[in-house]
Amino acid sequence: MDNKKITIADIAEEMGVSKTTVSRAISGKGRIGEETRNKILQYIEEHDYKPNIIAKGLAKSCTYNIGVVMPEDYCTADAPFFINCLAGLHETAASKGYDILVTICNNEDMANIERMIANRKVDGIILMRSFIEDQAIKMLKERGIPFVVVGSSKEEGVVQVDQDNEGGCRELTSILLMKKLSRIALIGGNEDYVVTQSRLNGFLEAFQEMERIPQKELIYMNRESAESIEQAVEDILEKGADCIVCMDDNICIGVLNKLKKSHISVPKQMKVASFFNSSFLENNVPSITSLSFNVKKLGMSACKMLIKRIEKDEIEPIKKIGYELVLKESTK
Repeated sequence: MDNKKITIADIAEEMGVSKTTVSRAISGKGRIGEETRNKILQYIEEHDYKPNIIAKGLAKSCTYNIGVVMPEDYCTADAPFFINCLAGLHETAASKGYDILVTICNNEDMANIERMIANRKVDGIILMRSFIEDQAIKMLKERGIPFVVVGSSKEEGVVQVDQDNEGGCRELTSILLMKKLSRIALIGGNEDYVVTQSRLNGFLEAFQEMERIPQKELIYMNRESAESIEQAVEDILEKGADCIVCMDDNICIGVLNKLKKSHISVPKQMKVASFFNSSFLENNVPSITSLSFNVKKLGMSACKMLIKRIEKDEIEPIKKIGYELVLKESTK
């Protein structure tokens, strides 16, 4: 008999039992004697039987699918983050026998997630971005669906894995303050996102620790379009700032483009730093001081945590991924 191709029917015939008995031994459900179960499981182990994933799923009431929810408003500049995170998710899921189903959702319309759940397409869900008032988190908690958040949440009992945004932003801002820069501007994105608030908190905490007062008139939030970023840079130049800190790589690219158009030299006339590095910034001249995170590891950790939740293993509810602070030419 070809061990790699044996079926439940083959095992039943060889052991002199019914196919139902073999299925019960594999699934651990239903009435079956302990001695018979042990003999069947021993036979399976000796012959390296690998059950069909669909049959295995039916036996355990599992789909072996993981739902991944992308934010509806992500842009091209976000692509490196999500691609690397998905690569980590996929690598871990595949190693555990799971596949990934990707959907898109905003914070007001849960239809895509609800359809996944209603059609029993997934065993658990990974949310790739968290909101301050996150409707998906509330809905998944109410439904009792295993889920993990990539990011942070203040909701009680939420399993989450995040980069140490607050700590990294605090450290980078502290270094800039130690360089005796007197007027540091900050340009940030959507304040509804938890990651935005974490980075803002880190920025402000650095001023507090250094016993400095941030200039509120130099803090620009909710700047997501190229036009709004350019307008912020124009204001910052008029107000005589000596450094611009960007909350992410997309904002930083917009800032660098505007400074180039305005014939402002970096770092001679304006220092620039980013709270998130990516491939978009790595080849810039001059090189940009930034925070570097292992995003693939973030995805791998989120997937491991979700599978443990699905399989009802014990896990730590909160995990933080560290960072590397890279000082480069743009802040010299």
